[in-house]
Amino acid sequence: MKWAVLNQRELVVDRDSIRPKIILNMKKELHIFLTALMFYTRIPCPKNIDHNPYYLNKASRYFPLVGCIVGSVAFTVFYIFNYLGGAEIAIILSMIASVLVTGGFHEDGFADVCDGFGGGWTKEKILTIMKDSAIGAYGAIGLILLLLLKYQGLSQLVPVVPNSNFILFLLFIAGHAISRLAAISIVFTHEYSRDDASSKSKPIAQSYSWREIVGAVFFGLFPLVLLSYFQWQIMLVLIPVFVTRFFLARYFQKWIDGYTGDCLGATQQVCEVIFYLTVTFTWKFI
Repeated sequence: MKWAVLNQRELVVDRDSIRPKIILNMKKELHIFLTALMFYTRIPCPKNIDHNPYYLNKASRYFPLVGCIVGSVAFTVFYIFNYLGGAEIAIILSMIASVLVTGGFHEDGFADVCDGFGGGWTKEKILTIMKDSAIGAYGAIGLILLLLLKYQGLSQLVPVVPNSNFILFLLFIAGHAISRLAAISIVFTHEYSRDDASSKSKPIAQSYSWREIVGAVFFGLFPLVLLSYFQWQIMLVLIPVFVTRFFLARYFQKWIDGYTGDCLGATQQVCEVIFYLTVTFTWKFI
């Protein structure tokens, strides 16, 4: 009888000691998520959230989830203005919304990559050009063509999707999520290129654990898994997206021995466009 009472008391003590740990872990995860939200978007966050290298390093697990949020904003704008003024205007405004939410973070990276790899012939020269805040001819031309291609991809995608706003919503968030998974996966397989600590993106590259990999994969693939319920062939989009990611990473490795934050932004933008084009083909011909 005494042993039973002792065991009950130990159980109560164990529960009382576990509960604070759970709450502490939840607060820590929320802090990490808000760090990711603050770093990758311009959505307001609490004042205690900053660019702490520790939390920023862990924030990569939520990069695709941030993409889901950006995609949700883009779809909401599209849905409202598609009802008011038509698909073409709605697509342009949804693109503007996504740029405003992220502050053009990834588009800027794409432009810098175009300038750096277009104008530089050595690692040092490429990195120097990419670090320059001014945009050059390669960057301007590349960005214009990218946005035109993204607009055309969305314009071709919307008419071929079945008349379901939920499916279209999933496609919007899946495009942002899977492209961010493709980008952040480069961190898991390649080395950071810059030797100095001048880049704000460097803390992301310092270390990672299985939690970052599992979190990024889960949030990156979840919208696509939901879409596969309506058409399983949609999973085929993973092939061109990650083939594109493979060749971009290999290209970066060849010229600068790794990647930079700009390279990740460029990968996200290119893979997002590849996603839209592939989904259009899949839904139309398969």
